[in-house]
Order: sequence, then structure tokens, then C-alpha cells
Amino acid sequence: MNERGIPRQIRERLGPEKTGCRLHLQEQLKNRKIAQGLGLFALERHFSVNACVAAVITAFGLRKRGLRNIMNIRVEEHEVFLPALPQAFEGFRLLQLTALHCDLDPGLMERISGVMTSVPHDAVVLTGDYHNDVRQSFDRSLEEMLALIPKLHPVRFAILGNHDFLEMVPILEDAGLPFLLNEATAIERAGERLWICGIDDPHFFQSHDLNQAREGIPAGDITVLLSHSPETYREAASLGYHLHLSGHTHGGQICGPGGFPIYRNAPGCRREHLSGSWREGKMTGYTSRGTGTAGVAARFHCPPEITVHILRSPTLS
Repeated sequence: MNERGIPRQIRERLGPEKTGCRLHLQEQLKNRKIAQGLGLFALERHFSVNACVAAVITAFGLRKRGLRNIMNIRVEEHEVFLPALPQAFEGFRLLQLTALHCDLDPGLMERISGVMTSVPHDAVVLTGDYHNDVRQSFDRSLEEMLALIPKLHPVRFAILGNHDFLEMVPILEDAGLPFLLNEATAIERAGERLWICGIDDPHFFQSHDLNQAREGIPAGDITVLLSHSPETYREAASLGYHLHLSGHTHGGQICGPGGFPIYRNAPGCRREHLSGSWREGKMTGYTSRGTGTAGVAARFHCPPEITVHILRSPTLS
């Protein structure tokens, strides 16, 4: 076992160096010796910015409205045209959940489950952030995830986000949710394959490896990259990934009219990368606004979403 209860198999999958660095940063976070945010939000080391934001929302009489907004989960259908898509995957519906932050509000996970189970899909991917407050125990988040897993489609894959801890992986995998730690796995249909590649968090822990995640994949096969943050868009496109799915940004979460984000938490990304569909070279990308909500139980001008990516071949559509 060793390394604070991380099974040897998990350490080997992620790699000893990346495992060591990740665990060190996790400890720093828990002890408030380091902050995940930039600028103003780095002040989390000293006081709770989220508590201040919540106090402002309450002072303006917007707390109930903000709470109603986080329950207003939209189902977004995103058609993706992939020239080399195998015929067996024409119309394949890949459902994405991201930024669940399970422990933030007691009613939110029940709402997410209810919406998700009413949406037809062929597989589900979870692109990180199951936990909310990195300074607190993740026991509640684990409980919520363990309740969610049986409701997920049997074909399911997950990655970690910047709010998640490596210790969560063996527990959730034992419960039936496979994680991709800079790894790839294939979905097979009628003898044809679609590769799901997943990397560890590139935003804060920076324990990702885009090259490793596509090792052994035959040239020309379609690759779907699960990257918690869109910050990997340039490198992913240069390596030939076909579809890049991410979250992390929450679309801004608390936005001005028209969805204009007040705060951006994805350095190096353009505004188009913060939510919705985008392109980089030949690669299609999509950034979810988040299914759950982070930090403060409120959203404004930025509804949460469950996304269904519908795969299409230009020659068959």
C-alpha cells in the first residue's frame, strides 16, 4: 500500500513522480499553505472568499434566487462532426457530467440524478471535481458519489479535477467507476473502436500527461480526450486528439447579463474556451458550464448543464 494508503497499482498507473508531487500539493492545500486561485482568490489562504461572496449575495436579497438557479439544470445537445468516425458510432450519445461538487448543497445531487436518468445516452464521462472544499474531509462527497454510481450508464469513465484527492480513486473504482489516470480505454461496437483518453488534473496539480494518455492507440482511430480544464487545448490539438471535453470553468458561474464571466479561472484560455463549443486546428472542443456548482450555492446568468455529445460523420449525416 504505502504513500498514505494509495494502492501500489494506482501509484504505478499515475507514475511515482506525479503521485509524489500530487500528494505533496494535496497536503499543502489541506493545511492552507497554498491556494488554488490566482490574484484575489489566492487570499483563500487567509479567509474565505466564498463566504464573502455568499454574504454579498445575501445582502442584496439574491440568495434564494441563486439557489433556484443551481437547480435549473439544462440539457445541452452538442453535435460533433468527426470525419474518421466509424459507422458503428454514428449518432453515439456521450453524456458528460462535470464539476458536481457533491457536498455543496444536499438537494443538488438528487436533482442531477433525476435529470440525467431522463436523458437517452450510450455512455457517460465525468470530467472531475466531485469534492468542493479542499480543506475539509471528502467523506460526504464520497457518500454522494457512491449513491450516484449505480444510476450511471454501465459504460462510464471518470477523471480527477483540481478539487479531488487521489485517495478517492480506489474507493470509487471499487464501487464501479473506472478512472483514467493519463490512460486510455476503448469502447467497442460492431468490431469498431472509439478511444476515451483521460488525463489527471492539468490546472492545479499539473499531473497530466497527454502523450502517455494516447500511447498504443492506432493511427487514425478517433480519440476523445477528457481533460478537467480546457487549458490543455493547444497541446491536445498538436498531438492529434479529435474531441476535447472539459469543465472546471463553471462558465463563470456568477456572470453579468448575457453570460459575461466576471472571473476566469483558466489561465491561457480565450473567452471562447470558458463555455460551449470551440475549435483548435482540426480538434473540436467543448467546455461545460458545470453540472453542479462550486464554492457558493448560487448561479447568475450561467445555468448548470448536463451535456450530450452526439457524434456524427460528415459523410453519413
